[in-house]
Amino acid sequence: MMLIPAHHFRDIERKPEYLQPEKCVPPPHPSPVGTMWFIRDGCGIACAVVTWFLVLYAEFVVLFVMLIPSRDYVYSIINGIMFNLLAFLALASHCRAMLTDPGAVPKGNATKEFIESLQLKPGQVVYKCPKCCSIKPDRAHHCSVCKRCIRKMDHHCPWVNNCVGENNQKYFVLFTMYIALISLHALIMVGFHFLHCFEEDWTTHGPIREETAGAQISLHEKKQPLEVSSTECSSFSPPTTVILLILLCFEGLLFLIFTSVMFGTQVHSICTDETGIERLKRKHQPRERTSSWKSVKETFGGDFSLNWFNPFSGLRHPKPLSDSDWVRQVASLSDTENTETTEEHSEQRKDEDSVEVIDE
Repeated sequence: MMLIPAHHFRDIERKPEYLQPEKCVPPPHPSPVGTMWFIRDGCGIACAVVTWFLVLYAEFVVLFVMLIPSRDYVYSIINGIMFNLLAFLALASHCRAMLTDPGAVPKGNATKEFIESLQLKPGQVVYKCPKCCSIKPDRAHHCSVCKRCIRKMDHHCPWVNNCVGENNQKYFVLFTMYIALISLHALIMVGFHFLHCFEEDWTTHGPIREETAGAQISLHEKKQPLEVSSTECSSFSPPTTVILLILLCFEGLLFLIFTSVMFGTQVHSICTDETGIERLKRKHQPRERTSSWKSVKETFGGDFSLNWFNPFSGLRHPKPLSDSDWVRQVASLSDTENTETTEEHSEQRKDEDSVEVIDE
């Protein structure tokens, strides 16, 4: 149960119309259990499509420009398997992050019957979201895009068209990690390809050899049958190949920086047990924090194993919220200013009718 500082009430709008739970009506047709989660947001859908397009573009350039034309079959097979595996895991993680319920609070549950069933005691309150008419448990925040309150919401990411919350943070972390890895892998292969082909095929000797071969094969060339041909570096012309590789290099560098930063930010949030929203709002509320290792295990679903890196392994089934998860306790602070605020607020509550639902 969370202790809320008294000064937190200064930021609360206590409008009478929001304090009437009778106005909250549950949805007429609640979604059945197991229904696929998908946000119908045009910007998010466009960003998700762009993400897939960029990964498939990298796949095309790596396979058809660098690996397939190469005569080093061991190099092509090893790098092809590694790149395709990472790309597959990245796209699978993207799908899981996009189609997994991030931890949405039941919509419209702030009804009079539900509040009465909590049997609030003196000093206990429940917080209600006036936008989706839901009782907000501890550390839940409302997302204006998803139009729901999300438990342990870190942020809304348009690239996965979903919020990053309690149930899908693992998949988002895996998505950023695998994208960073394939970006680094692609950059390394582009670097080797440029060095190899610039020395062997993209110099002035390449076009001269092609013209000579069209007319006749000289005696000098017959003595050097192992010299690299223009088809070993790419099936495309050198200018087209250079343009495709430069675009891939720019894409890989951009995504490597972006996803590496996001990966580090998410790992830091998990280890400190503090979401991005909590960090931005700087709410230093006195709550019991989970240890770093325990928080990591809760996010990735158990003790360390290969399933941590598997986007197809489901998280442990989250236990349903108990009555204590919905209820918060008001506590006074030790400093003078906050003590005065507490006394002032207590006197105000005595003068008014007892209000158990607070708009947040």
